[in-house]
This record gives sequence, C-alpha cells and structure tokens, in this order.
Amino acid sequence: MSQANRSAPLSGLRVVEIANVVAGPTCCQVLGDFGADIIKIEHPAGGDGMRRMGNIKDGMPLWWKVAGRNKRSVGLYLGDPEAGDIFVELVKSADVVVESFRPGTLEKWGLGYDRLKSVNPNLILLRVSGFGQDGPYKNRPAFGTLIESMSGFAHLTGQPEGPPTLPPFAMADYMAGISGVAAIMMALYHRDVHGGGGQVIDLTVFEPLMSTMALPIVRYDQLGIPTERTGNRSPNTAPRNTYPTKDGKWIGVSAATNELAERIILLVGRPDLVQQPWFKTGKGRAEHVDLLDGAVASWMMERTRDEVMEAAAEAAVTFAPVYSIPDMMSDPQVVHREMIAAVEDPDLGTIRMPNVLFRMSETPGTIRWAGRSLGSDTDAVLKEELGLSDSALAAMRERGVAR
Repeated sequence: MSQANRSAPLSGLRVVEIANVVAGPTCCQVLGDFGADIIKIEHPAGGDGMRRMGNIKDGMPLWWKVAGRNKRSVGLYLGDPEAGDIFVELVKSADVVVESFRPGTLEKWGLGYDRLKSVNPNLILLRVSGFGQDGPYKNRPAFGTLIESMSGFAHLTGQPEGPPTLPPFAMADYMAGISGVAAIMMALYHRDVHGGGGQVIDLTVFEPLMSTMALPIVRYDQLGIPTERTGNRSPNTAPRNTYPTKDGKWIGVSAATNELAERIILLVGRPDLVQQPWFKTGKGRAEHVDLLDGAVASWMMERTRDEVMEAAAEAAVTFAPVYSIPDMMSDPQVVHREMIAAVEDPDLGTIRMPNVLFRMSETPGTIRWAGRSLGSDTDAVLKEELGLSDSALAAMRERGVAR
C-alpha cells in the first residue's frame, strides 16, 4: 500500500474505521501512528462529530487535526444499499474494522459480522459501544460523561464536602480507545501466530474505566467498606496532596513509601513528627493527615515554586509542579523527548500536538499528516483501489450518499 509507512510495525495492516467521536477514532489514530493504513468512512453530510467539536481556526476543527491524523477520509453513507455493497468490497482487503454505532445498526443495514466474515473469514471486527452488544443497557446512548458517572470515578473524585466531579476531558473514551488497540493486537496475534481466524471484539467504554476501580471494588466486596471522596488526600498514606507556594503556584506531593514520607517531613523541618510511633506506617500517617499537611503547607508557603523544586531535587523527594498546559508544553523533559510533535499541515501550517504514544527503538511510529478534509480520499480509495467508475461515483454523489 502506497500510504503505508514501511518502517513501521503495522505496515501492511489495513483498518477500515466506521467509528465516531473519540473512543473508536482514538484507537485507529494509534494504529495509524504505527503504520496501519486507516481508511475512515464518514457520513458524507458532516463526517465524524469530532469535526464539529472544540475550537475552530480558519474554518478548521483543531481537535480533528489530531483525531484524524494518518487517516484517509472517504465520504460514504453505509445505510444506502449501494454504499453498503462498496463497503463490503473494501472489507475484503481489510484486516480490521472498527465501528461504534449503536448495537444492531450494522445488522439493520445488512452489514453484520456474518456478512463481513463471509467475504473475509480473517476479519477482526472491533465493536465499541457504551455498555456492550448485549444486556439491559445495550441500546442506551452513552458518552464519556455518563460512563465517568456510572463507573465510580465521579463519586470518588472531588472534595469530601463537594459534589462528585467529572474530568474536563474525554477520559473514559480515551481509555477505551487505547484499550481497543490492545484488544486488536491480541486478536491479530491469535490470528497470525496461532493460526486462528477472525473474531468480534465487544469493547465497552464502561469497562476500561471501571477496571481502574479495582481497590474500591475488592475492598467493598471483602470488607463491606464503600470508598468515599477524600479530595487530593489518600486514605492509605500521607502526605499526599497539592500545596500552594509563595508565588501562587502549586506543588503535588506523594509519599508513596515510608522512606519518602520521612525524607519529606525532614525536608520541611519537622523531625519531631518522624519520631512519632504512628509515623511508621501509611495508615498511621493517614490518621494524622491534618498535622502532616499543615507542616508541608506552611513550609511551601514560605518558598516559590522554583525554590521548592530545587530543595526537592537536593533531598530526593517526590514533588512535582502542578502545570498548566503552557507549562507542560515548555517543560525541559517534554521538549527533550519531543512529547509534543510539530506537524506540517496544508490548512494551518505548523500544528503542535501530542506525539505518538509508544517509543519503539526499531519500528518507531510517526505522524505523517494531520486530519484531512471530509472525503479527501474518496476518489483514491473507491475509484483507484476498488475500480468504481466515474459515472457510478458521480451518481452516488448526486444522491448524497458519497462525497
């Protein structure tokens, strides 16, 4: 495939993406970063909803420039029988299809897995939905906010006296998208190494985030103790919090071990606390959290953020500045490792965006292009690769089922 990056680990893998809004597109974005040929089929009238989310610059959707990177865009309405037949032809040469319609939609269009498998027995179909392909909630519409609410995450996030708190970004969707990458790679390993065939992966947005609630779940199951909000504090150790500095900045502190806790409290000038019997365990320190937080907070308020971090480096303690996005993007470690990539784009010039997710020494990923306009690759895929005639494509465009 001419579009593939031959040095990348997924070179030669063809993925057809018929997914929308964050989870499925994120999964395919990661696969595309590592060389997979991603053919994204979008509704010709408006495309993926991410094209209309977030900020716009010069008519260009900024979030889409990231979510659509390394993908070829084809405008095609799969609910049309002729367009569905074309999709099936494309599936013949695909390794993976990623879809995120409401359960039953592909079947309603006559494009269920049985039909797809009949033309490609080795096809892997990743089905992304809020709650799964079966069960009492299978037909519920679901977005990340609903999942973050139901998973236990929002209940545990925020101050004890405050309301449940949601993240300000699509956390559940991103977790599901990255989980989808892992599931696809396991299915490919089973197919290509163990000689298995294709299969269906039923991925919910709910389960990846819910799985991070492992400790609260097992604690409730075995001890009957429901976990409640503790703010930035931990019920298992102290100090663990964010603290303001003299210049109005903030520092995050984690005393994950007894040794770190001791070094932190010695740094802030309270050796008397280290000598207390309760200080020797995380549980004991958590029970005296007000005392420890007070010691750290008063010390921080006498120093600027830079002074705190210099002292932390000398004492080898686990402090970190609480960064804004501009702070993070200019951090020396972020700059050194090129965690933010500069991508040349014909619409917006240079765009800075998160770099590829994994660092691989022999088969690195790369961002070859930012998200393209809707239907920019329709001709190349449908006419040049599938052999659709000019007149047939023109007729479909006239009917509004292709772009």
